[in-house]
Amino acid sequence: MTYELFLALAGFAFGTVISPGPNNLMLMASGANFGFRRTIPHMLGVGLGFPLMILPVGLGVMQLFDLIPQLAVVMTVASVAYMLWLAWKLANAAAPGEGQTGGAPLTFLQATAFQWVNPKAWAMALGAITLYATDRSLGAILWVCGTYVMMGCLSTTTWTVLGLQIRKFLTNPTRLRLFNWSMAALLVASLLAAILLK
Repeated sequence: MTYELFLALAGFAFGTVISPGPNNLMLMASGANFGFRRTIPHMLGVGLGFPLMILPVGLGVMQLFDLIPQLAVVMTVASVAYMLWLAWKLANAAAPGEGQTGGAPLTFLQATAFQWVNPKAWAMALGAITLYATDRSLGAILWVCGTYVMMGCLSTTTWTVLGLQIRKFLTNPTRLRLFNWSMAALLVASLLAAILLK
């Protein structure tokens, strides 16, 4: 990969991971509700889970959707169900110090699995592979994966820290509840937008 192509890939990767979407909204909410340290597994699940998704996508998993069109319907239904469950979990998250009954941050495995049902992640993976790994070689796909690991670290940290800053203004339960319900509504809105724009 040439230096110029890498710079273009880095710009594309950064632009796609830093923009608002389901992952970033949930990271911001997790930072606000649970703090930085407890959000680290969620951050790692996003930052490493998405590049791990790119690898099989680049190596041809998309051909399964061409061979079995019903898989796209199954994936859409799974995406909707999982994102609605996450929105409910987010809306009902407990305030810091209120115990575990009102919610907990996503684990590494939950955040990694979420990439496979996140419509924005699919669009990003397909765009990156189509534009920057045109020959579908393992080397080119690994370049794309590595670039997304770097940019993902910047993005996950940025959105979690943003949540930490917002946390300072969420000192009473009413404001925190309003914030959580707003984040849940935005998560559902991002899902609807992704489905309607297909």
